[in-house]
Amino acid sequence: MTSTDISAKGPQGPLKGTFVDAGKGRPVVLILPGSGPTDRDGNNPMGIKAAPYRLLAEGLAAAGISSVRIDKRGLFASAGAVPDGNAVTLADYVTDTGAWVAATRARTGAPCVWLLGHSEGGLVALAAASAPTAGVCGLVLVATPGRPLGVVMREQLHANPGNAPLLPAADAAIDALSAGQHVDVTTLPAPLQPLFRANVQGFLISLFAADPVRMAAAIRLPMLIVQGERDIQVGRADATALKAAAPGATLAMLPNVNHVLKLVESDSRGANLATYADPNVPLAPAVVSTVVGFISEKRR
Repeated sequence: MTSTDISAKGPQGPLKGTFVDAGKGRPVVLILPGSGPTDRDGNNPMGIKAAPYRLLAEGLAAAGISSVRIDKRGLFASAGAVPDGNAVTLADYVTDTGAWVAATRARTGAPCVWLLGHSEGGLVALAAASAPTAGVCGLVLVATPGRPLGVVMREQLHANPGNAPLLPAADAAIDALSAGQHVDVTTLPAPLQPLFRANVQGFLISLFAADPVRMAAAIRLPMLIVQGERDIQVGRADATALKAAAPGATLAMLPNVNHVLKLVESDSRGANLATYADPNVPLAPAVVSTVVGFISEKRR
């Protein structure tokens, strides 16, 4: 196993990532990151240090599967790709995915690349597979919303009793963005302003317009849906909605696995969230074995 830098063509400068080479002729997975300023390892500056993508890449390589994990346009080592990483749409990420598929195939000689999208990255994978992106073997959707993201965001906000005073304003903002309308962030309660800040509203509008069920129903590639049963951000309803839309897909519900793909043995929210900040907690073994088993079976 070797780990090296890899780049792809970006809009105004290169996109950057890490290629983990499991050997010539091995299948290759492109890991598409989740929401916010999430880096190629699956960490972000807002306290998430679980490194799930790095650990996933290492686990896949040990099982003979190569991978590419990436920094989003405008962020981290891909900062030079665009002036502002917030000025982005879902369609932009689809374009970047196509560039990464081409770069990965050129580096490895692989006839096709598997798209593994985590959380928001699963929506990017679905959208990319719906577009005329050549060279995609199939999809692995990990903790991927099965409902429009505005619906998921509303549910997450309502799940916290402490948010009760904020909910009318939050619901109104989500309704407006779902209708394609921008919101005056200065009219929102202070705790909501970072979530709906002006420079990300264009991206939220593009995400809220995406219907993962409709996209999943139209895809004819092999598809694996992986959902942790201790996930407090995306849940069983999302996974089953995707499965219902794509009956030929494989659904894997993983007990005691949370959103950052770590094992959590109790219902304690505190214990669950503690794993988000600890890269020393290993990945749940079932995550790697499930992905490896699916890709190995579909390659036959």
